[in-house]
Amino acid sequence: VTITTRLLVSHLSGIRHYEKDITKVKEEKEKVNRALKLTKSHQDKEQREKEGKGVEKTDCIKQKKEHDSETKSRNSKPGRNDKEFEQEEYYLKEKFESVIESLKIFKNDPLFFKPGSQFLYSTYGFTLLSAVVERASGQKFTDYMLKMFRDLDMLSTVLDDNEAMIYNRARCYIYNKKGRLVNAPYVDNSYKWAGGGFLSSVGDLLKFGNALLYSYQAGQFQNRNGKLLPGYLKPGTVAMMWTPVPKTEVSWDRDGKYAMAWAVVEKNQQYGCCRQQRHYASHTGGAVGASSVLLILPEELDPEALGTWPVAPPRGVIVTIICNMQSVSLNSTALKIAREFEKEKRAQ
Repeated sequence: VTITTRLLVSHLSGIRHYEKDITKVKEEKEKVNRALKLTKSHQDKEQREKEGKGVEKTDCIKQKKEHDSETKSRNSKPGRNDKEFEQEEYYLKEKFESVIESLKIFKNDPLFFKPGSQFLYSTYGFTLLSAVVERASGQKFTDYMLKMFRDLDMLSTVLDDNEAMIYNRARCYIYNKKGRLVNAPYVDNSYKWAGGGFLSSVGDLLKFGNALLYSYQAGQFQNRNGKLLPGYLKPGTVAMMWTPVPKTEVSWDRDGKYAMAWAVVEKNQQYGCCRQQRHYASHTGGAVGASSVLLILPEELDPEALGTWPVAPPRGVIVTIICNMQSVSLNSTALKIAREFEKEKRAQ
């Protein structure tokens, strides 16, 4: 088979995640798919009933209430449950000297499916991707990333190295089996730098989000104003990263598809005076004792205003939340915050 970097970055490679038993993975995916089908079937039935009875004035309010309850149900993350944290490989204590060395954990394991045929979120897929970056750049992956973080002015973003003295590093917590809050167990993340091995701050993640949003929108302003500096990435690159990839899915946001290292929800509205989907990109993070989210809600730009200075990118809302607690669902909270800021801006 052939595994490309695009398949790796979209989790279509067939490389396993922490669970080694393919039967258990298939059973879990089937449960999620059944739940999604039931939800969609129920929504379609309600919509048909409304169309048959006619739309009353109160339907807009009713639809909003139904959407709110649906959002609450999404907070439970149907595809990603706490069973993931029961996997032994989450708690590895071995120190790996390089990303190439860490490939030994899974390199001899069979693929779960033919690459490109199915979606399976895989941290190890990103471990292999980091090895590709290392070989292509000719530098250690960690050195390459730290240089990039400096370029982005993310000076608080560092390796989660247990031995290093890291200023303002937070203590992480979990709930034990008795429901009591305890310190998170010791782990060494050197086996998965790319998939969950960096420490950061809210301020740094906002800088990262702004850099991406600027790059995404800069092309739309470029021809109208020569004063703009180029983005860190080309506009087409970010657009490609934020374009949903077929056959993918997102456990933390049922409206979305996976793109290239991002979950993306596309702009959509099927019915007037009903639920609207705004275009945004997001990604959650889950580690032993920590949870996070970064959500980018680009502003819907007015073509008439694009050439008017000082209107310039980045235009939109960026929300990031970092929590030193394991298994905290944050995506829907981030989206609500982003929408409130957007609403406030429109009111002005």
